[in-house]
Amino acid sequence: MNLVQLYKDVCVLPDQDLVQENANVDGKSPLGKLARLSSEVSKELATAYLLSERSRQAIADNFLYVHDADYYVTGSTTCCQIPLGDLLTNGFHTGHGTIRPPQDIRSAMALASIILQANQNMQHGGQAFPTFDADLAPYVEKTYDRHVERLKSLPVDLSDNQIELIAEQETVKATYQACEAFIHNANSMHSRGGGQVPFVSINYGTDTSLWGRVFIRELLKATERGLGNGETPIFPIQIFKVKEGVNFHEDDPNVDLFRLACQVTGKRLFPNFSFVDAPFNAAYYDGTPASEVAYMGCRTRVMGNRHGAETSIGRGNLSFSTLNLVKIALVSSDLKSFYETLDAYTDIAIEQLLERFEYQCKRRADEFRFLYAQHVWRGSETLAPDDELREVLKQGTLSVGFIGLAETLRVLAGATHAESRDAERLGLDIVTRLAERVKEAAERYDLNFSLLATPAEGLSGKFVLKDQQSFGMIEGVTDRAFYTNSYHVPVYQNVSIREKIRLEAPYHALCDAGHITYVEVDGSLAHNPEAVESIVRLMRQYDVGYGSINHPVDRCGSCGLEGIIDEACPTCGEREQIERIRRITGYLVGTMDRWNSAKREEERARVKHDARPIRT
Repeated sequence: MNLVQLYKDVCVLPDQDLVQENANVDGKSPLGKLARLSSEVSKELATAYLLSERSRQAIADNFLYVHDADYYVTGSTTCCQIPLGDLLTNGFHTGHGTIRPPQDIRSAMALASIILQANQNMQHGGQAFPTFDADLAPYVEKTYDRHVERLKSLPVDLSDNQIELIAEQETVKATYQACEAFIHNANSMHSRGGGQVPFVSINYGTDTSLWGRVFIRELLKATERGLGNGETPIFPIQIFKVKEGVNFHEDDPNVDLFRLACQVTGKRLFPNFSFVDAPFNAAYYDGTPASEVAYMGCRTRVMGNRHGAETSIGRGNLSFSTLNLVKIALVSSDLKSFYETLDAYTDIAIEQLLERFEYQCKRRADEFRFLYAQHVWRGSETLAPDDELREVLKQGTLSVGFIGLAETLRVLAGATHAESRDAERLGLDIVTRLAERVKEAAERYDLNFSLLATPAEGLSGKFVLKDQQSFGMIEGVTDRAFYTNSYHVPVYQNVSIREKIRLEAPYHALCDAGHITYVEVDGSLAHNPEAVESIVRLMRQYDVGYGSINHPVDRCGSCGLEGIIDEACPTCGEREQIERIRRITGYLVGTMDRWNSAKREEERARVKHDARPIRT
């Protein structure tokens, strides 16, 4: 490593693609620069001392990418679906004193923020609450009960009906304020030495109790209102669980909340939507909140478990690494050699994940005190501070990812899966082959290996840049600044919303570690919730597991106008203070000034679809 050049690229004349590799970090800030410097050095250490020769060579040759390699040396895991209900019920310890169980919704939501921040320092990925509504509904009820008790103690003669009405009104107000504070906290608190806002995801939508419904409604209303000056909140990434019999049909008890969710996502880009009834999710459902699928906002999904309960709660991904399908195709003389090369590099990816797993297993519980001592990770109550982690980590997932299926099909079949039925079938064959190899590894090693449709925020431009240097500019393959995300239809190909969903839906069942389908519409959806609802229903029709809808969200920082703003605000003429919120890879949203060059080009290339409602 050339440390002088690294210093110049980060601190003297910042390389935008280096310092803004992660749009969730302000790479221009002092702590952002420090984090980038330490990140690059940590990667060098991991490469030199922790990777096998086969893994190093695959990475050097641009066939394999190890995600979060800067955290490799720490032995940390990626992410976790946090058992919020247990932590609130039992209280917890952050290392500076014990936090007692909360007694109302405002304190419960404040503690939820503290839990997220504390656990973010234990892991290198995101933090999520899988059953947010079910976990917090009891604290809405506690708030109501406290108001009733207070009103009864007043020296005023109130009827029972008056007490009930006033208590309900005060409870709703308190719940809204608690949700508003949580959203503000999610966008302002920092972790990891102050360098990053915690990557927060919340799953909700299926609690049909009185207080669960109040909580969901007020959370959505607070999200719709936005931040202090009406800005669209970047976090939390919200995921509304769609479930037939609960919120999908006209006579379902929460269908009004589903429609409110469609309205809010039309204005704020969130919530996204997950589908409990998709066959691969329904297989785990037994009627309890714990059996409902939960996603990380980044699309990560953890359900199957060879070593314990098949639930997302208290579990997460251990690490994931991504295959460059495009290069595998470019070095292959025919389809037979492609599959042989694919098998070989899939095996190397599995070996590398095993190497990292073994390193993680040798870490001790007291290195990650909140994660294990507070029993966030499933089974960690059995650990003593000096215990190694194998027995609890084996409940996590090890994921092989992939990128660039569309470009791969262009090499092998002369067309993408959106252009040719033969290419469409070949794409499914390729990913089926990957899924089978990963399942074989799960059987062979008795670990939770899984296949991931890689979320390629930073990687989309890294693979292609090196391949351009090796193969030149190949039309439809290497001639852009990015490879297409996982199995997606290329953003620049003009297909209908229905066709895009139809083409991508079968991959959701194959990619058990995580998947997403999103569509880009051509205008603001703030006043068109019917269009949002029709797209969500279409996703359910095609058995999508997790989906989202992209659309422009612009806001003038001078006069507050929201809508689609071109060069200047049509109301006040402001040109500089225009906040442009866009979804980066279907899950993470952000202002475009924090994007790397590949993602900026990808956004410019996106085909925008007509936002009219679609008949399902």
